[in-house]
Amino acid sequence: MPRSTQLAGSTSTENGAYHALLARHDAMRLRRRMLSPEGGAGARRAAGEVYDGAADQRVVRAHLELVGPFEELITQLYEVLFTRHPALRGLFPGEMAFQEAHLAQAFRYLLDHLDRPEEITETFTRLGRDHRKLGVRPAQYAAFEEALRAALRARSGGRGGAGLEEAWLRMVRFGVTAMVRGAEAALHEPPFWNATVTEHQLIGGDLAVLRVVPHETFRFEAGQYTDLESALLPHTWRPYYLAGEPGAGGELELHVRCTGPGGVSEALVHRTAVGDEVRLGPPKGNLTLGEEPAGDLRLVAWDTGWGAMKALLQEVDRRVRLSPGHGVRRVRLFLGAADVAGLYDTEYLAGVERRRPWLSVVPVTGGDGYGRLAAAVTRAAAPSGGRVLLAGPPAMVRTVTASLTRAGVAGEDVRHDLLPTGAESGHGAPGAVPA
Repeated sequence: MPRSTQLAGSTSTENGAYHALLARHDAMRLRRRMLSPEGGAGARRAAGEVYDGAADQRVVRAHLELVGPFEELITQLYEVLFTRHPALRGLFPGEMAFQEAHLAQAFRYLLDHLDRPEEITETFTRLGRDHRKLGVRPAQYAAFEEALRAALRARSGGRGGAGLEEAWLRMVRFGVTAMVRGAEAALHEPPFWNATVTEHQLIGGDLAVLRVVPHETFRFEAGQYTDLESALLPHTWRPYYLAGEPGAGGELELHVRCTGPGGVSEALVHRTAVGDEVRLGPPKGNLTLGEEPAGDLRLVAWDTGWGAMKALLQEVDRRVRLSPGHGVRRVRLFLGAADVAGLYDTEYLAGVERRRPWLSVVPVTGGDGYGRLAAAVTRAAAPSGGRVLLAGPPAMVRTVTASLTRAGVAGEDVRHDLLPTGAESGHGAPGAVPA
């Protein structure tokens, strides 16, 4: 190994250890603050009292008109945050519209699930692990809390009283506490992975297949996705599926469709070249096969959702080769696109179908929206049940899921991730606080 590479690896390891210690120190400070007498909900929960999220849910909903709409509350919140703590502005993207929508989604998720706190804990623990890539340190959540209190007071004019503010703060603090735990549990792994682009293949003018090599080991399961950041748009991350198993030297494959000018997808498709660097967030997602026998599988993809299915097909193939008696009986892949020109990687897929008797491919193109794809998937119901895994635009996922539900397919047998597509808007998972 060249000495420069060794030094780079050493520096990366030292920096990782330093930031892990810093994060742990900040988490301890935040925990002490939350468990102090003025920490309110945190202190009572530490003493054994269960958080009554349903009570706070009633209070917040009863006074929404005083502080809403969420979008205006959030704009005021960030104005206060950046005025009081200007150094935090560098943690956020230059254009705040996506970020503000992201946080509004987080508030809605919290409010809708306060009567099911265990779901909030599970979701926000994952978000805490993921948000380490943004450079958010746990102590900075306290600054966010102060800004939220000020924004609530300004919006309500004090008419909601202390009870309204405290209900909001307990709600947000409950999510933040789970995020801090998630961040602490992930201190053994990097908050993000630097990677070098080793191949950039442009297909049809607005689709790129990228291959990148992370500088450190990047482990993931087939069907997962990662958030990508381009050096051209710092602090702006967008999710993309990891297509296939890591190649030689840990090379990863990602499929990116340009959805509009000025965003991450445009930077990756039209302004990225071999040798450029990107950053990857921790892998995540709901489309993994798990350890249980797969049974019959229906894999449903639209456009670049094929990336997730490519990885899953390779994983099924690996399991069948290692254990011929593996539980896979049949796999049907439904590959959707607006027209035939929208189908890509077809030569690879045709070769896999010829060599694997357990696989059948059903291309579905045209039609009004996603109805034709939904009808094809629903008609092909597995007689013995089996799972359905969906990857594609949220509208496609919802359309196919609704069709399957009407056909009697159990909800637990349908898995998906609602990743955003088009105009760089929305995020698959609930947004998080504060970045």
